[in-house]
Amino acid sequence: MKNWRSLGRRFSVLAKRAGDWTVGTLLTIVLRTIRYFDRLWVSDVFAWLARTVGPWTKEHRIGRANLVAAFPEKTPDEIERILRGVWDNLGRVVAEFAHLDRLAMGDPLHLPYIHFDAISKRHFDQVRDDGKPALVFAAHLANWELPAIMSEAMGMYALVLYRRPNVGAVADAVMAMRKGSMGTLVPTDMNAPIRLARALEDNRHVAMLVDQHYVKGVDVVFFGRRCKANPLIAALARHVECPIHGTRFVRKPGGHFQGYFTEEIPPVRDAEGKIDIQGTMQAITSVVEGWIREHPEQWLWLHRRWRE
Repeated sequence: MKNWRSLGRRFSVLAKRAGDWTVGTLLTIVLRTIRYFDRLWVSDVFAWLARTVGPWTKEHRIGRANLVAAFPEKTPDEIERILRGVWDNLGRVVAEFAHLDRLAMGDPLHLPYIHFDAISKRHFDQVRDDGKPALVFAAHLANWELPAIMSEAMGMYALVLYRRPNVGAVADAVMAMRKGSMGTLVPTDMNAPIRLARALEDNRHVAMLVDQHYVKGVDVVFFGRRCKANPLIAALARHVECPIHGTRFVRKPGGHFQGYFTEEIPPVRDAEGKIDIQGTMQAITSVVEGWIREHPEQWLWLHRRWRE
C-alpha cells in the first residue's frame, strides 16, 4: 500500500511539472508570436477574447461582488459595464506584455504612445537627479508593468519588488520578457526587505505595487472596507527616512497612455515624530483608491482584495 501511495505522489509531482512546463512553453510561444504582429491589432483581439471569455469565469463573479460593495450607488448595468472594461484592459495588458520594450523605445521625452504632463515630469526628474533615496509605489491600473519600464527608460534605475508567479515555467517566461526592460528585479522572499533597505541606504530608488492582499499586513480601509496591506514600503520609509511617491498610467484611446508621478506623499507620524507604519499605509491606500475611482474599469477587480 505504501509503495502505491509513493508512486501516486511521484506521479502527481511529475504530472504537475509536465503541466507547468507545457503552460510555460505555450506562453513563451504565444508571447514571441505576438511580437510579429501590430501591437494595436493584437491588443484589440486579446481585449475581445477577454471580454468574451471573462464573464464565464469565477473571477467575474468576484469582480462583480467587489464592485457592488465598493460602489453601492451604481446600477447593475453600470457594474457590468465596468466589468467589461476590466476584462478589456486585462486582455490588452496580456497583448502588450510582448511589446513592453517597444513601448519604451526611442527618446524617453518624446515617446509616441506615452505622455507625461509637465508637473509629473518635474517631480520625476527631481527624484531621479537629487542623489537621494526614494520609495515609489504603483497599483494594478491600466498596464501595471509600465511604471517600472518607463522608470528604466527615463534613467531612474530602481530596484523593483515583484511577486513570482506560482507556476515555475510561467515565471521563467515572464522574467525572460522583463529582462533588460526594467530595473533590478527583487523577488518577494525573506531577503527582500534587507536588500531593499541596503539599496535605500546607498541612495538608490525602490519601487513596488501596494494594492494586493497580504496575510500578515496591517489593517487599512479601502473603499469603505477593511483589508490587509503589505507594510513594507512604510517600514522602509521609517527605517531610512526617505520620501514616498506614487506613479501610475492611465490608458487612453489608440493605444496611448498618460503617465503621472506624484509629489511626495506625506507620511503619518507618531507622537515621537517617527513614521507610523499603519497610518502611512492608510495614506498610501487612500491615494490608490482615488486613482481607481477616476478610472474603475482600469483596475484589477478580479482578485480577492478583501478577505474578511
